[in-house]
Amino acid sequence: MAKRKVVVALGGNAILSDDATAQAQQNALKETAKYLVQFIEQGDELIISHGNGPQVGNLLIQQAAADSEKTPAMPLDTCVAMTEGSIGYWLQNEMGSILKEKGIDKDVVSLVTQVIVAEDDPSFNNPSKPVGPFFTEEEAKQQMSASSNATFKEDAGRGWRKVVASPKPISIKEARVIESLVDQGVVTISVGGGGIPVVETENGLEGREAVIDKDFASEKLAEIINADLLIVLTGVDNVYVNYQKPDQKKLERVTVSEMKQYIKEDQFAPGSMLPKVQACIEFVEARPEGKAIITSLENIENLLANEDGTIVVAD
Repeated sequence: MAKRKVVVALGGNAILSDDATAQAQQNALKETAKYLVQFIEQGDELIISHGNGPQVGNLLIQQAAADSEKTPAMPLDTCVAMTEGSIGYWLQNEMGSILKEKGIDKDVVSLVTQVIVAEDDPSFNNPSKPVGPFFTEEEAKQQMSASSNATFKEDAGRGWRKVVASPKPISIKEARVIESLVDQGVVTISVGGGGIPVVETENGLEGREAVIDKDFASEKLAEIINADLLIVLTGVDNVYVNYQKPDQKKLERVTVSEMKQYIKEDQFAPGSMLPKVQACIEFVEARPEGKAIITSLENIENLLANEDGTIVVAD
């Protein structure tokens, strides 16, 4: 099989469970690495991205709790960079250990990545990206009353979460560096948490308080570096339409136009499956010869053996 460039987008919730300690997250990533190394064993060049919603939300809470004149709270873009560094460190460490166990000589590096967004992106006036832990409605209202800048919204029936601006990525500052590393055979971890949102100004790049959706950032990276596959990992093996209804249907191989029709029918939950589907559509439209796949981490073996999962292809 020909060597492929494969971008795998890993969800932040796959890293952090009920236990938010560093050790628990490292343990989760140890299991994650065992799945991801299968791409390398098959001969693929692997580019990993990851979410950071739970982690950056927890860090914001810690920053606010310790905020003082001597230890001022860091802004959101800096918190994104901090979690990009910590998760990247854990993941590159675990990937390196698994590769060593298997006798595979490959370097792994994580790269703090700046993702360029538009200064006038409408999301800055309409925060919608959930970050951090879940709260009850009462707890959320208490936090909103305590901070004029905080916005909380109900998240897919699971509770209330803080929401922040989520601008669309335009470009990736370090894309050439990432592509160069991949061409040298280095397993690269980048656009962590969607990357650090920055805007172009006369004085260079400036950070903005926002969190970019990691699926859209992963798609933009896959597009720029001419990846062959974009794989968006989630909690289910396949995408469904008429989900949890008597006529529920599993999507296996589906075209862009079919997916667009399902979006018109409101088949996918905003903030949950919808951005994953939209990212896949954008990638295949930009790279018609490529494929975009939505599946679970646990289904990677079946994906590699049988192309099992929801596979989005050009018409």
